[in-house]
Amino acid sequence: MSDELRMPDDSLNEDESSKETGENVSETEDTASQKEKETKKEEPKWYVVHTYSGYENKVKANIEKIIENRGMQDQIHEVCVPMQEVVEIKNGQRKVVQRKVFPGYVLLKMYINKEAYVDSWYVVRNTRGVTSFVGPGSEPVPLTDEEVRAMGIENYTQTFDFEIDDHVRVITGPFVDFEGVISEINPSKKTVIVRLSMLGRETPAEFDYKQIEKVI
Repeated sequence: MSDELRMPDDSLNEDESSKETGENVSETEDTASQKEKETKKEEPKWYVVHTYSGYENKVKANIEKIIENRGMQDQIHEVCVPMQEVVEIKNGQRKVVQRKVFPGYVLLKMYINKEAYVDSWYVVRNTRGVTSFVGPGSEPVPLTDEEVRAMGIENYTQTFDFEIDDHVRVITGPFVDFEGVISEINPSKKTVIVRLSMLGRETPAEFDYKQIEKVI
């Protein structure tokens, strides 16, 4: 009896090769899709938290300190207590004072990411003075673009464009019209230390970036 040699079935090899190629293409497409999703990362949204009356600025300062200490600048981009100048008349004298636009509230431009190692929602919610996020069942719900425009929130935020050694003038507060030079900058708090010329000597004082302007 003669042994018959069986030739390899080329069709099977082609099917397996085609299958492997299909799997590789699928994996490549999945990787590309994932990269595309990562590239299209959403912008941070504006959220609102309710605070105890009179705690707005304290809450703002506490959150900014946490952001700096925990390195959360990529999660919480901005903390805002909108202020506006109003004129009061007392004892026949006009006086310009700062008033909160939304008393009892603090606005935050941030990402809500409960899966992150440091949960931004948890950090804000448990900051002393915060009672809750504004939303159904105290669940954080971002403001819509229409609400942001209607509330004028972006009008109360400005680009921080000061540098060390800039010559600036104080435009509000007890040191109004005093001039000096910036010696320190805290970008996360958006404050500066200005060396003011007072009584023939330089006196360092801290100001919010909205309290000063560049002298050109």
